[in-house]
This record gives sequence, C-alpha cells and structure tokens, in this order.
Amino acid sequence: MSQPVILVTGSNGQLGKELQELASAYPAYRFVFASREDLKLHHFGLVENFFVGLQPQYCINCAAYTAVDRAESEQDMAMLVNGEAVGNLAAVCKKFNTRLIHISTDYVFDGESEKPYLPEDATGPISVYGISKLKGEELCFRENPDAIIIRTAWVYSEFGNNFVKTMMRLMNERPEIKVVNDQIGAPTYAADLAKACLDIIASGKWQSGIYHYSNSGKISWYDFAVAIKEMIGSDCIVHPIPTTDYPTPAQRPKFSLLDTSKIKEVFNVNVSEWKESLQRCVRRILMS
Repeated sequence: MSQPVILVTGSNGQLGKELQELASAYPAYRFVFASREDLKLHHFGLVENFFVGLQPQYCINCAAYTAVDRAESEQDMAMLVNGEAVGNLAAVCKKFNTRLIHISTDYVFDGESEKPYLPEDATGPISVYGISKLKGEELCFRENPDAIIIRTAWVYSEFGNNFVKTMMRLMNERPEIKVVNDQIGAPTYAADLAKACLDIIASGKWQSGIYHYSNSGKISWYDFAVAIKEMIGSDCIVHPIPTTDYPTPAQRPKFSLLDTSKIKEVFNVNVSEWKESLQRCVRRILMS
C-alpha cells in the first residue's frame, strides 16, 4: 500500500519550515511541501488540479498573511489570503476526502478576558488581521465541517522573522531596549506546534473542531525578552513599557492566554513549558 500523503501549504513560513525539519521522524507518511509560489490557494481551479495529481490524505494549512500591522492598510490582501483562500482549500479538501488541519490565531479574541481562552469562548477580533483569520475559520467550517482548526499565539522559531530572533539581534546591537509589559500570553515554539499537528495525524484519531495550542505558562513580552537576554548572556538593559508608549497601526489583544486542555485531552498532545522550549530554540539559533 502506498504511503499516505501529507500536503503542507505555506511551507516557507515558520511552521512550514519546522514541519520540513520534522518530516523524517514520521517515515510512515510522504510529505509534499507547497509554498505560496507553488500553490495559489485563492484559485479554486489551481488547487483542485493540484489535488487531482496528488490525492493527499491530509493537509496542514500553514499559509497565512501574517503582517499584523500592514494588514490595516492591506485589508483586501489579508482577507483574500486568510479568508477566501482558506474556504477554497477547505472545499477542495472536502471534495477529495482530505483531512484538513488549519492554523489560526489568538487574535480572533478581543483580549479582555482574565482567564485563559477556551476554544468555544466568544470571539471579537480588534484588528484587520484578527478579522481576516476569524473569516478563515468560518469559511473553513462552512466548506468542511470535518476540519480541525488549531489556534496558536506568539509563534517563534529559528526560521523567518519573529520576536526571539529580533530580540537576539537588538540585544547584540544596542545597550538598552524597551519592551511592552502589559500584554499577557504564552509563546509557541513552532517546532512544538509542528509536532502537535503530526502527532494528531499519527494518532489515527480524528475529532473535528477548534483546539488551542501554545506552550504552557503566563508571561508578558517583557518577561519573554528578559528570558532571552539571560539565555544569550547579553548585557543589554531591557526596560518595561506600557502598550501606550509603543503605538502600532494594529491593536493587539491585552490578554491572549489560550487554554490548551482540550488538545491534551482529545489527542494526548504534549505541551512543553515555555522556557524549556525557548531554551531549545535559542540553542538552535546560536548553533546555526
């Protein structure tokens, strides 16, 4: 019998790259990685033709428009990539009986909660990016009720541009930096999220719905920066500042802690402590 095919879309992003790193640890599957250039997800016909040749059993959709601030002025592009394209992909997956895991975000919430968000909690995005990602979730389930959506937060890895790499660079370049201390959440190491996606597929158990995944803990961006500083042994002074001192085009949720108990209970997925995961990532970045 031929190996089941896992199609990974958005393969050049942080999560896509981590899935490429992990693929060899899952030899029972054949992986096909498609970048934005390889597969224009908003063209239904193109996606359909791609699936005809490939017949994938699974699809992990990592493709997304992630420029949160730029989305405020590029609304149409954000809605196309994070909304319409997701609906297209979900419809094609349903047609070909391909099981879909779609990645979403904590930005679908308004950030006004005081306790970790459950998957079924009311949404209320406060940015164009958040609105576009919520639209993607809605279209995903409308076109393919059997899909799994995983919301995540504060994603970083050794690949691409992210908070950890930016902090490491700035701490080498500057004697002091300022970091927001009144936005609370938990970071997600993309390598851990990638493993969670593959472990769900490998479990042989499929339960559609919305799940939350991030590393465990509760910190501010300032706490995150201080931990990075300690791990790289930097002398850079990190100053805590309020969000009001660092205005951005897009509003960020003040509180975006995600409750991960459902994904642990249903799929027995491992959720690492944030500092332990950060240590692993920093080590990889320093070695690269």
